[in-house]
Amino acid sequence: MKNKKFDFVVFGASSFVGKILTAYLVRQYGQSNDFKWAIAGRSLDKLEALKSELNAADLPALKIDASSEADLKLLCEQTRAVASTVGPYALYGNGLVKACAQNGVDYCDLTGEVQWIARMIEIHEDEAKRSGAKIVHCCGFDSIPSDLGVQYLQEQAVSQFDTPCQQIKMRVRRLKGEFSGGTLASLINVAHELSKDRSLAKKMSNPYYICPEKLPTRQPNVKFAEYDDTAQSWLAPFVMAGINTRVVHRSNALLNFAYGKEFKYDEAMMTGNGTKGRLMATTMALGMGAFLAGVVIPPTRWALERFVIPKPGEGPSPKAQERGHYDLRFYGQTASGKQIQAKVTGDRDPGYGSTGKMLGEAVVCLAMDMRDKPGGFWTPASLMGSNLRTRLEKHAGLSFEIVN
Repeated sequence: MKNKKFDFVVFGASSFVGKILTAYLVRQYGQSNDFKWAIAGRSLDKLEALKSELNAADLPALKIDASSEADLKLLCEQTRAVASTVGPYALYGNGLVKACAQNGVDYCDLTGEVQWIARMIEIHEDEAKRSGAKIVHCCGFDSIPSDLGVQYLQEQAVSQFDTPCQQIKMRVRRLKGEFSGGTLASLINVAHELSKDRSLAKKMSNPYYICPEKLPTRQPNVKFAEYDDTAQSWLAPFVMAGINTRVVHRSNALLNFAYGKEFKYDEAMMTGNGTKGRLMATTMALGMGAFLAGVVIPPTRWALERFVIPKPGEGPSPKAQERGHYDLRFYGQTASGKQIQAKVTGDRDPGYGSTGKMLGEAVVCLAMDMRDKPGGFWTPASLMGSNLRTRLEKHAGLSFEIVN
């Protein structure tokens, strides 16, 4: 690893989110004396065009095809770590994870595809542990705010009460932004997989699906409109709860059950009080159910793909990204009934602007701060924890606060 040319490489830099990520790294770090980095993708022309657009002529560019084992091996020979934006990962990400696990190269990405994460862990975890490769999925809006938000609240609970919270509820108080075309394409691909393998639905419904140990504790799950006395608001299902909750439970397991083996966690969206809040929660729940049903049925899935869902590579303008934001609330309660609340906020739209900054800080943290950590498949909280949280607060527009 001492002879590596780069500390990290951004793979898929000419994709929509890849451009946001690269622009952030150029703006925040440039070609600093602290580390060296490069961009990579299958089209050198697109990479050079991106360099020109960002006025970053000195930024090295590597022509690497995700489908070529030889190219991926060449990439791994040159870098300590890789940040990948090439999704859907279940379609295009297998080769890079395999190459990194085999060659001891650290890796992070933006996937929210829990079925793919489970497959990668099953196939490559032993290899990653042997080689020393640290693999960290879900380093964007799914699931850094949830994962680090829970960890932060638990640290504060232990500091105040000498015990962690037995239950935490994450409630989306405000969210302004669009879901990325890549996220929606991943949902479409999950529907394809479900249609081919009926047993997959049962696996994905298990809250401990990607945990090394399956626990008997039943987990709450907001499936339709319901009222939450703690948040004093009506709730609607949150589309990202299916991945975020799994990541949080894996973090707990990898942290030697620092939150306890009876820890409960769920996520939902707040829609407000009264009749208006109830109506909005019901409408959102019905709309989400209709969309997911439409994705599963082949004819409507085709229509959604063709006419409704943005394609990967499409997304909001820079101004729209800047206008976006989010405010997540974490309500914790200890086994004895003591309560504590935290909030996590972001200053850009979650799916693009904030996600690009989060992945940027994750790969810098992974490459520069985690060199002495052991290999394996980690989560953002279980591997990078407070180191990443500090970077996000300092550079990436996130805040972690206790609410009095």
